Formats: sequence, C-alpha cells, structure tokens
Amino acid sequence: MEQVLTLVVRVEKNARPAQTDALETAARAVLAILADERSYGEGEWAEAMTSWQDDRIRKIVKRARGTEWRRAETLPGITVHGRGVGAEETAAAEVRVFPPTGVDVVPAEIANLQVSGTDFVDAGELPSVEAGVPVLWVNPELEMSSGKAMAQCGHAAQLSWWALSDEARKEWQASDFALAVRTATRARWSELLASDRPVVQDAGFTEIAPGSHTVIADHPQLNR
Repeated sequence: MEQVLTLVVRVEKNARPAQTDALETAARAVLAILADERSYGEGEWAEAMTSWQDDRIRKIVKRARGTEWRRAETLPGITVHGRGVGAEETAAAEVRVFPPTGVDVVPAEIANLQVSGTDFVDAGELPSVEAGVPVLWVNPELEMSSGKAMAQCGHAAQLSWWALSDEARKEWQASDFALAVRTATRARWSELLASDRPVVQDAGFTEIAPGSHTVIADHPQLNR
C-alpha cells in the first residue's frame, strides 16, 4: 500500500499564516520528524518511516481550525511553529506533521480535513536571507497552491537531509532547522538547474505536469 506523510497547517478564521512562513514551517516540520528519535532504530515510528521512504516520499497538506486543530493535536505527531516571515498582522504558521500511513488508512481525525483552497500571501517584503542559511528555491515559472508548494518544500528539505553527512545533520538540527524559502529569478533558476543541488521532480498527481521541477535545495554544506 502506498504510504503518505500528512501535514496539517493551522488556519483559523481570522488568523491565516503568511505564505513564506507556511512554506518554511512545512519544510522544518518534515525535517523535525526525520530527525526525531522515534523515526529510526527501535523508535515507534521507525517502521512506518522506513516503509514510506522506501517508496515515493509522498506528502499531503491539509488545513484545520478550531476543534479540527485540537483533534489533530491529539494524534501522535510533532507541531512546528513558524517565525512569522512575510507576516504583518497575520498569525505565525503552525504545522503538525504525522507519521506516515497508508493512503487509505489516514486517521479519521485528519482524513476528512480539506486540502484544496489552501492559499496564503505574504504581507510585505521578505527579509534578506542570512549568510550560511540553507535556501529552498521555488521555480518562478510554476503556479502552485500554498498547500502544493508546502509539500514541495518538504520534499526539497528531505532531499537535502538525505544528502548531508551525519555531522551536518546534527548542526542543522541544533539550529532548529534554520532555512529560508524564496522564489528564484529565472536566471538564478537556470543556474541552479545546471548545478548538482537536490531538485524536486514532481510526480504530477495534482496541479502541475509530471516531471516538473518545483524546488531546488541550496544547502551550504552541500557546496563544500
């Protein structure tokens, strides 16, 4: 049975996260569950994580508010809080990530949550990326919903994680998985595609054509 990793973003009626904060928080949530001691060795999530990673690293993003969010919090998982990037009066992002399950056996508390129509915006100009911070570059020529882009940024973060040494992974974890998400210029995107950096190639299940390159991960440790 195909496995899926589910992420749920909190979207209250009058408190929506900013786009970039949601993308960055989703990526950090994926890294958090990959690094969690429950996800490997004899951990309680290890079997599910191994089965999922041996197949396609499929992810789905849903949204919840109020009672829905509180129900989601009762399930085993990890909640990651955003840093308010791109936000002014909007709420900082909150994303909860859950251990993988079969696509047909997602827990009832989250199975019926909506996935479509998850679209956020940034309220102001984004800050400059600090030197040494990994950047996930989004393809400037693709149109994706926020939910789709969150999943793609999660893929890119995961590809980076796999490519890093154990020491580099520990350093990244110690920084609380500091990273930035930015949309590349067309020139920058072409340059990145010509490099050997991890690139996400979408399977084309939703929104975009199969084989589309969506996000490229630029982690400083991979450039050494």
